[in-house]
Amino acid sequence: MRQMEFKMERPGLLKEGDRLPVTEGKLPNSYFYTLGSAFAMSANYDTLHRLKSREGVVSKVEETPRGYFVTVDFDE
Repeated sequence: MRQMEFKMERPGLLKEGDRLPVTEGKLPNSYFYTLGSAFAMSANYDTLHRLKSREGVVSKVEETPRGYFVTVDFDE
């Protein structure tokens, strides 16, 4: 299993246990991922750390001083 963290801008969009699709975006030297219908976005990942799954389950939603973060579990 692989876990990834996504940044969410507003509270209440997701809850633990939600199963959501993930869309991959490509930059010149890296990839990024969008969770569901643009609920949250990931950091940039290089080719070696590219995500293979296209669906994940929310395992944690937390508020920090830096904003709202969502942890998603993937079957990899």
